[in-house]
Amino acid sequence: MTVTPIRADEGLRAPGGDGGLRQTLREKYLLRLLVRRELRARYKGSLLGLGWSYVRPAVHFAVYFYVIGIFLGMDDRVEDFSVYLFSGMVLINLFTETLHSATRSVTGNAPLVRKVFLPRELFPAASVLVSLVHFLPGLMILLGGAVAAGWRPSPAELGAAAFGFAIVLVFGFGLGLLCSAVNVFFRDLEQVVDISMIVITWSVPMIYPWTHVQTHAPGWVLDVYLANPLVSAVSLFQRAFWFSGTHGDFAFPPHLYAHAAVSLAVSVLVFAAGHAAFSRMQTRFAQEL
Repeated sequence: MTVTPIRADEGLRAPGGDGGLRQTLREKYLLRLLVRRELRARYKGSLLGLGWSYVRPAVHFAVYFYVIGIFLGMDDRVEDFSVYLFSGMVLINLFTETLHSATRSVTGNAPLVRKVFLPRELFPAASVLVSLVHFLPGLMILLGGAVAAGWRPSPAELGAAAFGFAIVLVFGFGLGLLCSAVNVFFRDLEQVVDISMIVITWSVPMIYPWTHVQTHAPGWVLDVYLANPLVSAVSLFQRAFWFSGTHGDFAFPPHLYAHAAVSLAVSVLVFAAGHAAFSRMQTRFAQEL
């Protein structure tokens, strides 16, 4: 009997050679476990459990609506201000929670990173999925409010919603990958991200119309403002869920869909850069942690 010799490198590969996001998508079972573990840890001992996903956006909305809408009079300046506000708020909450939880995802799972080999991208990916779980209750509340205000879905509006959602998801995941990797080496980044949450809330046309920036700021400030991918995403969500229930006398930012296409392209570039940085730095995660 003839035995065929096996080359030393044939059929062998280094552990994690097929890692990255492709391997993360293959590890669906591990991804489900991480999502379930994070949700259980977050709501451990809680009576409402996931019910807090409805309470939190409702309270958040009520505070902003009564302070900005009623006390400061924005409800008189923007038709159906409640839907206008919440259509932006639900999307920004998705982005901020994605960025916040993804930044801490690797350091928060330090024991697993040190002791078990698995695709490191599983941790920020699980954080994104948890954020989506919390996004759905807010979306349900938004749909109910939009229908009550006269919203009726059309292909154009559903397309605008999907467009805005894609920008936020890709942009947030890309920044989350980058921040989660950098945070392993520089823990001060967690504080920077926390502070940025305040800035993000006021940097989009959610609490006020974008025309306020056009009226009160120099032209270059408006250009920088409109270059923010989140501005395009929020405007698309408002176009999808708020605009059809109004009298149609509101002007969205000029060339909204063109800006949105550029924003999506920028989001893809941010995602590619974040993934590349994560892949490069992850070899030192166990050592640093």
